[in-house]
Amino acid sequence: MKLGILGAGGIASTMAKTVAGMKDVEAYAVAARDLGRARVFAQKYEVKKAYGSYEEMLADDEVELVYIATPHSHHYLHAKMCLEAGKHVLCEKAFTVNAEQAQKLFDLAKEKKLLITEAIWTRYMPSRKLINDIIESGVIGEVTAVTANLSYTVSHVERIRKPELAGGALLDVGVYPINFASMVLGDKVKDVKATAIFQNGVDILDSIAMVFEGDRMATLQCGAREISDRMGSIFGTRGYMQVQNINNPEKITVFDTEHKEVASYVVPEQISGYEYEVESCKKAIHEGKPECPEMPHAETIRIMKIMDDIRKSWNYEIPCIE
Repeated sequence: MKLGILGAGGIASTMAKTVAGMKDVEAYAVAARDLGRARVFAQKYEVKKAYGSYEEMLADDEVELVYIATPHSHHYLHAKMCLEAGKHVLCEKAFTVNAEQAQKLFDLAKEKKLLITEAIWTRYMPSRKLINDIIESGVIGEVTAVTANLSYTVSHVERIRKPELAGGALLDVGVYPINFASMVLGDKVKDVKATAIFQNGVDILDSIAMVFEGDRMATLQCGAREISDRMGSIFGTRGYMQVQNINNPEKITVFDTEHKEVASYVVPEQISGYEYEVESCKKAIHEGKPECPEMPHAETIRIMKIMDDIRKSWNYEIPCIE
């Protein structure tokens, strides 16, 4: 399968390096807003074709799947462009700025009979099944609560600090704790409360409490100003488990009611972690499916609506680019 990379920034570099280590997938093309930048990227990561505009790459019949690696503010425009050009799409998280944009893309993909999916890598990783298997084993009893945090010192980065680029902590970082809680506690959310600290027009530190059916709760924090331990904890009636780095799990440790470690698991070795979402796309395209089972369209919409509602509670609206 030949992959086209739309955008030539840091996350695009990670994808190019990842695909270089995969079988049956080729980083075939890259497109940037100027040809010189695309050529430098292509030479550095051994990408066959370099294009100085997105439209030029999308006109290349060899490109099968496009990975969108641009700021959140432009995901809708760029994904729409790809679909209209007849290309399957793997779009970085957060998928779009809001649920309305996401639904429009899913409707267009359905009309065009193309695959489109959100590249939230934690949904595709083997660690997700490992966590589920531990819970289902009953070793920690009935799960009743989750905590998770994820913060990076990225407030200086342009796409984070600018409202017009859909900046802030929630879309860029908060999407991970929300997905972590959802993967454990499910989709039956009864209530969400969130508070935020704003700086220069964007949320810089967020605290989110989610109440799920069955009297279960998730307490989450995300930020773009400080470093956190990235820990996720899953609490049950007979013990608990800790997931080291919810953004790319490294180790999972299980404790009993006496806080004694009873088991630990190291996740399988990987290229970067991006390979799993690419493999899922490849398989879904081969099977003629419109979505990847790891992150169904309905789940992307549900998560987007949660973030929409959080911003509404703050009386904050992101400037949308249509």
